[in-house]
Amino acid sequence: MSFTQPWILLSLPLPLLVRWILSPASIAQAWALRAPFAADRTVDDASRRWFGGASKLYPWLIWLLILTAAADPIRFGPASERPTTGRDLFLVIDISGSMNTADFGTDKKPLTRLEAVKDVASTFIADRGGDRIGLILFGDLPFLVAPPTFDRKAIGRMLGEATVELGGNATAIGDAVGLALKHMRELQAESSVAVILTDGANNAGAISPLQAAHLARRAGIKLYAIGLGAPRSAVPDPRAAWSESRSDPGRDLLRDMATATEGTYFHALDREGLQRVYDRLDRLEPSLGPDARVAGAEHLYPWLLGAALLLSFLAAAHHWRSGEREAQA
Repeated sequence: MSFTQPWILLSLPLPLLVRWILSPASIAQAWALRAPFAADRTVDDASRRWFGGASKLYPWLIWLLILTAAADPIRFGPASERPTTGRDLFLVIDISGSMNTADFGTDKKPLTRLEAVKDVASTFIADRGGDRIGLILFGDLPFLVAPPTFDRKAIGRMLGEATVELGGNATAIGDAVGLALKHMRELQAESSVAVILTDGANNAGAISPLQAAHLARRAGIKLYAIGLGAPRSAVPDPRAAWSESRSDPGRDLLRDMATATEGTYFHALDREGLQRVYDRLDRLEPSLGPDARVAGAEHLYPWLLGAALLLSFLAAAHHWRSGEREAQA
């Protein structure tokens, strides 16, 4: 708990200072009604002591509650992350059939291209503090998994659930980039970046990749392109069938797309190479740092003022009861 105006508490001894400076008010003798027989009436001594002490305590408690409320006490809740705005980063990832090629692991532990992407990209996503990250998966057609959001855990979880069966066998790079542009142009950000990852040449879609790149340049959106796999590789398929990948990642086309938007083209032949690519992306587009940790605050002065008001009613009731006792005496 903390106070926004703690200096107000210095006023606590003010009543004592006033009492010390000013002389007590005189009580006119004519106002008193002397009753010599009152001394003969008996009153409960314990009750009198309790009410007499309470009558002196009420004003101080009320004064303390009012001063504490004026100091504006705040109670803080558990800390949580507050997103910081700055960059929109779209991950545009190929999930066509060729991404099931298991040439990114070892002979003892085969690893498909998509599995390697999930492994490396999930760490990249988790470390992008301050960025809004969106996710688009594409094969025959692109589909939006999540628009740019600060919820990096959700993006990582959605990427982990991606499967090649959703994408088909074709590769619509241009349409996927166009979908990313559509969503990024609707947002206001200091920087907008799309990272396209694919292991095949564009062979589907209504928009050509270069046309999409020119649209990105006009919108001020930078494109980075990542090509995966060797042009030819015969490797065991995780489904226990042998397959031969002849899909050329279209290096020149991807490089031209990145160059048109002042981005960079990368190529990875294995998981370690893919890790180096994402490390390089971190340096080219540095993260804005960890999210600020803030705690929710609750102002407590309404409760204190309510308690002061309740004590005021109790003091008035006590004063009225004391007057009744004196009248009966």
